[in-house]
Amino acid sequence: QAQLVESGGGLVQAGGSLRLSCAASGRSGGAYAWGWFRRAPGKDREVVAAISWNGAYTYYLDSVKGRFAISRDNAKNTVYLQMNNLKLEDAAVYYCAAQPISTLDGDHYYYTNAAHYAYWGQGTQVTVSL
Repeated sequence: QAQLVESGGGLVQAGGSLRLSCAASGRSGGAYAWGWFRRAPGKDREVVAAISWNGAYTYYLDSVKGRFAISRDNAKNTVYLQMNNLKLEDAAVYYCAAQPISTLDGDHYYYTNAAHYAYWGQGTQVTVSL
């Protein structure tokens, strides 16, 4: 069983930047595909970005392309979401998610469907002000 701990959320002015981090612990030798999701008040949860274990494959929600960047450090079992040029509509609770994969044949997969992820972080609030 893995636990995901997020950090890096907060209050930022529109146009500013934040970097979210999410570290996995508790599952020895784990390899993961990662995703970041968000839920804004009154809206459904949506996938923001996803990355394969080998880092070669990524997905971005159209509205964040060119502004957000997902990356991972497999040695640290950590995923990051660099968010630049934040907009009011980016305000939400952000959740990281991890899905165990086999490095033999699954290192290139990423997942955009929340149902594919086994582990979830507790969520971190991102607030964007004028």
